Amino acid sequence: MALLARIGLDRFNPAQGGTRGMRIVATGLLVAMAATYVLARSQEARGMPAWGYVRAFAEAAMVGGLADWFAVTALFRHPLGLPIPHTAIIPRNKDRIGGALATFLRDNFLIPSVVARRLRRADVAAAAGRFLAQPPSGEGRLREGASKLAASILESLDDQRLGGMVKGAVAARLKALDIAPLLGQSLRAAIAEDRHVPLLDGIILWAARTLEANEAMIRDMVHKRAGAIMRWTGLDERLANAIVDGLNKLLAEMAEDPTHPLRAKAEEGLATLALDLQHDPAMQAKVAAFKAEIIANPAVAAWIDGLWRQAREALLNAARDPHAAMAGRLGETLRQLGETLQQDERLRRTINQFARRATVGAVAAYGDSIVRLVSDTIRGWDAGTVTDRLEAAVGRDLQYIRINGTVVGGLVGVAIHAANAWLPALR
Repeated sequence: MALLARIGLDRFNPAQGGTRGMRIVATGLLVAMAATYVLARSQEARGMPAWGYVRAFAEAAMVGGLADWFAVTALFRHPLGLPIPHTAIIPRNKDRIGGALATFLRDNFLIPSVVARRLRRADVAAAAGRFLAQPPSGEGRLREGASKLAASILESLDDQRLGGMVKGAVAARLKALDIAPLLGQSLRAAIAEDRHVPLLDGIILWAARTLEANEAMIRDMVHKRAGAIMRWTGLDERLANAIVDGLNKLLAEMAEDPTHPLRAKAEEGLATLALDLQHDPAMQAKVAAFKAEIIANPAVAAWIDGLWRQAREALLNAARDPHAAMAGRLGETLRQLGETLQQDERLRRTINQFARRATVGAVAAYGDSIVRLVSDTIRGWDAGTVTDRLEAAVGRDLQYIRINGTVVGGLVGVAIHAANAWLPALR
């Protein structure tokens, strides 16, 4: 690179010109050496000895440049399209290259003991905590890329199959849930904390409104069941009024008096129900049968289907717009999780241990599959694909080899010419 700096080629930016630009520079330098050789040869024939050094430089530079051009080109293709032996090395040996790369991965990266040793020094939990608590400046592109990948995966999955799996899992979970003891414990806790009182008040209020709405029906029932004498004397109407007034008075007293005997009976019944739900097999069987009937109802299946569709749409929206998702409660939760991971050493140790075990287990179980995947993928590429990808990766550096070969060859040519010119004089 020092040679390139002296002739000004270090100012060439490979990122701007790429492989093609470097190839043009290397070829242009070779053409310039050819033109310089012709000029120097003509001037040297006129009796100008200094041009001999220029001619020697250009001549040797052409030799060096052509030799390195041949060597670089022979890696990827046949020079000038001629099937010269031991050229187009990479296309002819792509299968062997793939096998060697796969073997390198297996021997240096995919051995469980090696992975465990390297992960022992890695603090995965702390790194994750720092990333979540204070995302780096490049996190935006990473988040967008991960979000696009997640959205693409979610959209590519078969909605019917995936939805069926999710809904089946939800339904299976509901069927396996023993709901009677949970209801009993919840009811018992509500009674102990007087949280059942609003429920009783609501039932009493509902009963009062129902009685008021159906007062005419009660009077009609009494009138139809009364005998002819009672209807003739008007006793049926008095009896209906007494029933309605008595029920209204009873409900009003229950609503106003928290210690009403009927309220106490209702509370006693709720306490007994809570106990039966927790310990009575017959009651638990009734609740289980009722639960099974509800789950088998098509309306519940439609409800579960709606839950899945809402969840899927929410996941897609979050994936498509990660900034909005991370700005809300999810983002705040993740930031709190990151801070916890940084502060809680015990949690970090547990997560790191889990990460090591999971990674080592994955390597042990799938290491050979990963190696075969790499090898088979490279074997499946056509020769042109392998050549283009490798040349794109290292092509610019290879063109620097051509440039260096041209310059170094020229300097060697000058040195040899100088030696030929000065050695006879020294003798």
